[in-house]
Amino acid sequence: MPLPALLSRERAILAFNRRVLAQARREDVPLLERLRYVCIVSSNMDEFFEVRFADFLEAARGGDAAASRRELEAVAAEAHRLIDDQYAAFNDEVMPRLQREGILILNHADRDAAQREWVDRFFHREVRPLLVPVGLDPSHPFPQVANKSLNFIVRLGGRDAFGRANGIAIVKVPRVLPRVIRLPDEVAPGQQAFVLLTSVIRAHLDELFPGREVEAFSQFRVTRDSDLEVDEDDVQNLRRALRTGLTTRHFGQAIRLEVVASCPDELSEFLLQQFALPEAALYKVNGPVNPVRLNQLIDQADAPALRFAPYEPAWPEQRLPRDRSIFARLREGDVLLHHPFESFEPVVQFLREAVADPDVLAIKQTIYRTGSESPLMEALIEAARRGEEVMVVVELKARFDEEANINWAERLEAVGAQVVYGIVGLKTHAKLLLVTRREGSALRRYAHLSTGNYNPKTARLYTDLGYLTADADLTSDADAVFQQLASLGRTKPMRALLQAPFTLHRRTGQLIDRVAEAARAGRPARIVAKVNALTDPALIDKLMRASQAGARIDLIVRGACMLPPGLPGATHNIRVRSVVGRFLEHSRILYFRWGAGDDDEVLYLSSADWMGRNMFRRIEVAWPVRDAALRQRVVDECTVPYLHDGRDARQQQPDGRYERIGSDGISAQQALMALYGG
Repeated sequence: MPLPALLSRERAILAFNRRVLAQARREDVPLLERLRYVCIVSSNMDEFFEVRFADFLEAARGGDAAASRRELEAVAAEAHRLIDDQYAAFNDEVMPRLQREGILILNHADRDAAQREWVDRFFHREVRPLLVPVGLDPSHPFPQVANKSLNFIVRLGGRDAFGRANGIAIVKVPRVLPRVIRLPDEVAPGQQAFVLLTSVIRAHLDELFPGREVEAFSQFRVTRDSDLEVDEDDVQNLRRALRTGLTTRHFGQAIRLEVVASCPDELSEFLLQQFALPEAALYKVNGPVNPVRLNQLIDQADAPALRFAPYEPAWPEQRLPRDRSIFARLREGDVLLHHPFESFEPVVQFLREAVADPDVLAIKQTIYRTGSESPLMEALIEAARRGEEVMVVVELKARFDEEANINWAERLEAVGAQVVYGIVGLKTHAKLLLVTRREGSALRRYAHLSTGNYNPKTARLYTDLGYLTADADLTSDADAVFQQLASLGRTKPMRALLQAPFTLHRRTGQLIDRVAEAARAGRPARIVAKVNALTDPALIDKLMRASQAGARIDLIVRGACMLPPGLPGATHNIRVRSVVGRFLEHSRILYFRWGAGDDDEVLYLSSADWMGRNMFRRIEVAWPVRDAALRQRVVDECTVPYLHDGRDARQQQPDGRYERIGSDGISAQQALMALYGG
């Protein structure tokens, strides 16, 4: 039987953002957290337009013209619907409820005399000195407008001091100004009253153009293609080339234009012309043009009852006693860490112990995203200062983290660490930390492998699995990966690790085939995969064929999934569900069973999603969990609760829609929080 067509990747990404938006509409989610989900949708959609939609536009130009145009129109239409629904949730559901709780966003008309006086003083003291309006004429062309910056377009009447009748002006708003300002208690007693910077400027626009009449105006914001293009084969110094590229990224090709709903057509048409955009790229929004900035309101609001209850990740005392050397503990067996339910601090402590240990000879680590402040990076710098051999593989092309990574690379090099940037044409996405220690007359290696980044902040927000081990196979393979990244030698055969771009894709396909073969033979046949995205056509093809063979397949896919489940005769044995909850699902778990025996199953943890880019354009690793007790723990914590989640889970339909499974069942994340009791 022919296999069905794959679902659209772009529409699958939008479907994920619709699931995030659904969180903002849930009555059982605290109000400020509902507002946070509104902000997350905006942040996600910014990246969608900056990266994915920009690539989609480029691909559409080179494909079948009619088919590409239809798909482009369908994706653009769905993006418009999603953003309209986002603002409806903000205006009709979230903000009215916040107002009832005494948290207000005051427009100019809502402010009383004392509040207007305070805002007026704030404008003249903090805002007006930084604004430079530009009237457009032949000697003042349309200015460069940076990606995602806040701006006003103003239509003016009358003439200026030089007799010019320039009718259009642009006001660029500096990024250093706060977008949300809380009014002091003396002018807003008994309330938590906020004003948006845009409202402050709007109320004083006439002061920026003395003697002129402000006839019309609008906020606007342009989203640009932000993919950082560097020809790695043609540069002598990748770091220098990327730093140069960071300055030009802000002015890439325009992709989307946002204006407020009240913007006159003549102004929006003028802006579309300036940015060379079609009408379909215009988004008229019923509210602030950048809801991401409302995170500042969430941070300033004093309302603990309107947030998630505090959760402090637990230190795994029974498995990793604080008063004992981590090296000594790992000599007894591997340790599995489940973040954010368990603390990330043991990973930091593992590195700090290595830095302070005089028997440690070398430390090697990969860095993809670590943030601008990182105790791990500070520890590596300290190790290099102490004279230890430190090698750090810094991925300079980690999107939107390039500048932070460049800065860390420069600091590491300044203290003598060996810094390498991986392999030309491939991003280093594997998460590895390797310590080599002298023990008696021999050397012993210890390693940490992870599904997530070495970032203590996001480790409190993302679900990930970390694996501390002294296993000789895993640590030898980890060392081989570092040797590959640092030198020009050939690839060594791995003892245990699967590695992209070499063996991971092929071996994953072989395991799916093995399960399919077991199903055809009437043996137990089971696949459970938890990934962030499933878009690789070859793996989808194999999963479909395994379903046809009778294998039972459960896929827990947080984001884009291009496989259409539940189709008779093709994917009827495949169930796809997505969990969107308090924490961002990020762990990757691959479970395969092809019989009834203890040796007829394997479970891998991985840094890679089931996407072509992860399999062929990145350095990735997957490692087996050989310890039966740890393997069962992964199943019990990372698959079973998610397959029975009746609160945060949604099940994918054959057409790509998602339906909520229930509202009164268990939440996998809440169950894990209760289990660890942080």
